[in-house]
Amino acid sequence: MVKKLSRNIYLTLVFIFLYLPIMFLIVFSFNEGKYSGNWKGFSLHWYQELFQDQMIMNALGYTVTIAILASIISTIIGLFGAYSIFRMKSRPKQLILTINNIPLLNPDIVTGVSLMALFVFLQFKLGYLTMLMAHITFCIPYVILSILPKLKQMPKDIVDAALDLGATPLQAFYKVVLPEVMPGVITGALIAFTLSIDDFVISFFTTGNGVNNLSIAIFSMARRGISPKINALSTIMFVVVMGLLLIINLRKEKEK
Repeated sequence: MVKKLSRNIYLTLVFIFLYLPIMFLIVFSFNEGKYSGNWKGFSLHWYQELFQDQMIMNALGYTVTIAILASIISTIIGLFGAYSIFRMKSRPKQLILTINNIPLLNPDIVTGVSLMALFVFLQFKLGYLTMLMAHITFCIPYVILSILPKLKQMPKDIVDAALDLGATPLQAFYKVVLPEVMPGVITGALIAFTLSIDDFVISFFTTGNGVNNLSIAIFSMARRGISPKINALSTIMFVVVMGLLLIINLRKEKEK
């Protein structure tokens, strides 16, 4: 009884430590006053200011379009990559999986600087396209790891059975394999979308003049002093990301 109580108190303190600053940010995004910590009354003023700020709206446009494109493209590449890895023999499969896991363990700054150096070497102009390619690159490993478990859950001979019944390899993939792994595909796409929206370090190193996502825009604004518009923007981002995470977790629960 004492152990259970102490464990619950500990978990409560951990969650308070993690989420109290976020709750503080959300509450003061509705503050009529300019300064946090000085409540002047409830107002949507800073949300109105946020949507009238052209720089933030441009950054939002870049963020959303890059996140959508990166999630779609990385999901397609990750799907075929996961299926190729699944069909490999044991030894090369382990090698490829190890290589796939390296970007997950790498610090973001290493990945960002590496991609920037590659783009400069290839003489690509840093901007929207390079940021999109960078986001696709770091999203692919997460998509692969989301789809592989669903491939392993398939009956071992299901593809061979489809081929024996007259299906071509392409038909077997689209009509047999794809429906089986679709929950993993959707989960991988949602994770890729969330990671793309949230990224700062890799985006910072792979973007060019005039192309900023929300993370870079917030960083630039914060250096000049925190504006309440950032509180409003962060609140919206938090709600969106939390919604996506809830969808991912609910899908995982249904899959069990």
